[in-house]
Amino acid sequence: MPDLHEIATAYHEAGHAVVALALGRPVQRVSVEPNHLRLGVCEIRKGTFRPSKDWLETEVLILLGGLAAEARHAGDYHWDAASQDLRNVRMLTKQRAGSASQIDRLERRLLDKTEHLLDRPGHWEAVELIAAELLRCAVISGRAARHLFDQAAARAERER
Repeated sequence: MPDLHEIATAYHEAGHAVVALALGRPVQRVSVEPNHLRLGVCEIRKGTFRPSKDWLETEVLILLGGLAAEARHAGDYHWDAASQDLRNVRMLTKQRAGSASQIDRLERRLLDKTEHLLDRPGHWEAVELIAAELLRCAVISGRAARHLFDQAAARAERER
């Protein structure tokens, strides 16, 4: 049986994957195998996607996807567990906003947008499917993540 930290990590990495896939970014692989730097990883495939209208926003939403999914599952934000993601978010949002208060407002707006994205039909089910597969296998391919995402989307479409 996985412990609470392993479950939280699976939801966190699944959140990154689902947000990336929902925004048209292909996933290379997703893992909950810990290493010396992190508890898990969602690798985004480089160079094989159509550029988004707002690259910076897309990157921030993907980074926040882990925090948002883990919080939705656990019922509370685990800011410390997402510290590396949040440092990367801050590095990016500093490029967009001027003052500290503008940066904070931008980050809050983008976190709200990430949560809204996870609320779309099929997206939360995709997080749950990917998290379950990660708990079963520890590592899944981008193709498997895409398949689970598409499966959840198709089910949501049929239920409409």
